[in-house]
Amino acid sequence: MATIVDLRAIFPKPKTLDPNVKSFLSHTYPVEVISRDVVSDPDKCLQLVIKYGQGHPIVLADIGGYFANCLNFLASNYPGPFLGVVEDTENGHQKYAAINPKCPVVSVARSPLKNPEDFLVGQSIVFSTEALLRERGDILHGRTACVIGYGKIGRSIANLLHARHVRTVVYDIDPVKCIDAMSHGFFVAPSLEEGLYGAGLVFCATGNHSLKEDHFRHLENGSYVATVTSSEDEIELEKVRKRYNVKHIHDFVTRYSNEVNHFYLLNRGQAVNFIHGAAVGPFIYLIQGEILASIGRLSGGKVANGIHENSCELRQAIANKWLSVFSPNSFKR
Repeated sequence: MATIVDLRAIFPKPKTLDPNVKSFLSHTYPVEVISRDVVSDPDKCLQLVIKYGQGHPIVLADIGGYFANCLNFLASNYPGPFLGVVEDTENGHQKYAAINPKCPVVSVARSPLKNPEDFLVGQSIVFSTEALLRERGDILHGRTACVIGYGKIGRSIANLLHARHVRTVVYDIDPVKCIDAMSHGFFVAPSLEEGLYGAGLVFCATGNHSLKEDHFRHLENGSYVATVTSSEDEIELEKVRKRYNVKHIHDFVTRYSNEVNHFYLLNRGQAVNFIHGAAVGPFIYLIQGEILASIGRLSGGKVANGIHENSCELRQAIANKWLSVFSPNSFKR
């Protein structure tokens, strides 16, 4: 990124911060850890952006709609050209779409170039979940799994579980996705409560509070709950903590119990695959390439306000470039 633009600052999320990466980057770039409390306050967020932007033209590269709550305020009050935002995730795409943005937002969340990443993320979610179960002397088999959300990652999780002979139930609020799941042979629960009934494994894959406070009482005793994104986006964990006794029984396993039931939350509600690095290999460069191209597109200052996606032609050019580097056909004998 720094080779094509003037990289003014890096804002890592506190819960996914790697101290070694922060230390390395800090030698070259300003790095400031910010919480959602800061980016939820328009005035604080504006001062943060002014501090590093200093009136220069700026583009925000976001992962998860971090700046959605204050974006329109930033666009109206930043003392310089506010060129827009590039958003990487479906969760963030939804957040920006909901605010009617007063500046350009280029989203790569629904790009076909993201499909390989989403597929492999789903695989890594199952891998990390099984690894934690095995460390506790347990296995996937013999449990029913409930996958909440049949988007690209949820579909990948469900299909891998099915291939591993784990009985898998799917729940989604979108009837089109429900039909898609049914066509792949999954039982689709008519309600989330029915989907949770009897499920020993629960995968939250919506990015939009799939498990709310009242849902937790429907969890089976001893069930394991795993998420694919930040806990604050996927589950109402703060409210649940007030109603359950919380005990950390492993570095990445927390037991929640009360007089109604008990369950185990993996990786404290953060994306469970982060435990093992969440690696997706060189396929990550596809969507990173589109993010860089999106920054370049916004830098021209000619994109209209609102949500935008990139053209098929641009994506094909990125895919062809990727194939020229990573395709087995390009390997020298």
